[in-house]
Order: sequence, then structure tokens, then C-alpha cells
Amino acid sequence: MSVSNYLATSLLNQVFRNTAYTRPTILHVALYTSNPTGADTGQEVSGGGYVRQVVTFGPPTPVNGKQTIKNLADLVWPVATADWGLLTHVGVRDATTGGNLLYFGPLDDPRTILRGDIFKYVIGQLVMDLS
Repeated sequence: MSVSNYLATSLLNQVFRNTAYTRPTILHVALYTSNPTGADTGQEVSGGGYVRQVVTFGPPTPVNGKQTIKNLADLVWPVATADWGLLTHVGVRDATTGGNLLYFGPLDDPRTILRGDIFKYVIGQLVMDLS
């Protein structure tokens, strides 16, 4: 996954310019039908029962020489009440709606979500590092 322009700017300013960054207390996972890009320009799923899911990450641990975090619990979206389309990307955001994109990346296995389907990330499937 990649860091967004917003988070990169915020972290660089905080660490190297002593400019305060207020970290989010709750993180949300969003699903996209196009690449959100670092500039947060992608198309997030909307309607059909879709809502962002709250995520909690474990502490950083080394994986292949990189400090890595993973989701601590399954992330399960509600049953789609309408077609959501082809899901291609995922993003971590700092708000239930709107807010700022923090991290994003392509799904390992893009999939079309139709009415009646459920999308799920199992424990440890959402992985982020600072590469």
C-alpha cells in the first residue's frame, strides 16, 4: 500500500518542521472502483448498503525487513443491497464519511460485488508498511 499526499505532507511537517499533526483516533477502511491515487481522486463505492468499516491495527512487527502493521479483526461489509461494481482498490481514511485518505492500494484480487454479496478482509489481510 502507498501513503497519500495528505499523510506524507502531514508526517514530514511534523517530524522535520515541528508542525503539529493531530492523528485520527478511529480509522476507517473504504472500498474503491478506481485507484484513489495519492491525491485522493478515486471513486469510492456509494449506495447499496455500503459503509466504511472501522479498523484496528496491531503493533508494528518486522516482515521481510520492514516494519509492518496488520488488521487485528475481520473487516466485514454489510450485504450489498445493490450492485457495487468492480472493487479494485482499498483505502484507509480518518473519518466515517469524507475526511482524508491516509493509505491506499490495489486489491490483490479485484472482484465484482453484486446485490446480495458480502465483502470481507480476514484478520491480518490488510497490511501496511512504510516502503
